Amino acid sequence: MKIYIAGPDVFEKNAAEIGMKYKEICSLYGHEGLYPLDNECDSSKDIYLGNIALIDSADAVIANGNEFRGEMDVGTAFEVGYAAAKGKKIVIYLDDTASLVEKYGREDEKGRIVEDFGHPLNLMLAESSEIIKGGFHEAIVHLNTK
Repeated sequence: MKIYIAGPDVFEKNAAEIGMKYKEICSLYGHEGLYPLDNECDSSKDIYLGNIALIDSADAVIANGNEFRGEMDVGTAFEVGYAAAKGKKIVIYLDDTASLVEKYGREDEKGRIVEDFGHPLNLMLAESSEIIKGGFHEAIVHLNTK
């Protein structure tokens, strides 16, 4: 199985090492990991097209859904949505799987309603994927059991 590895890890200073580690974990389970940095390009358009091509070629997506700059990384959320539209299996891993209401209460700081469906992420992400508590390793183990 080919697995696209999504998440804000690409913004870490050691992003290439992180990607190699994730790809090695994929190999240990008999899968091929596809990491965004596998694309050797510089322009935003080429990065976009390269990542779309990797998702298209993947059987599944494992996404780091942990908070990044205040919420789930928007690029990762886009990739999850794109993968869902293409019918891919999706596993999102989180450090904290408490519901949105448990985390933020029934209203946000501006008095807007917080959705109360028991999910740790927005319902569009939650309903299009399987959400697990843990990290990349736990996500690939979960994917292997499905």
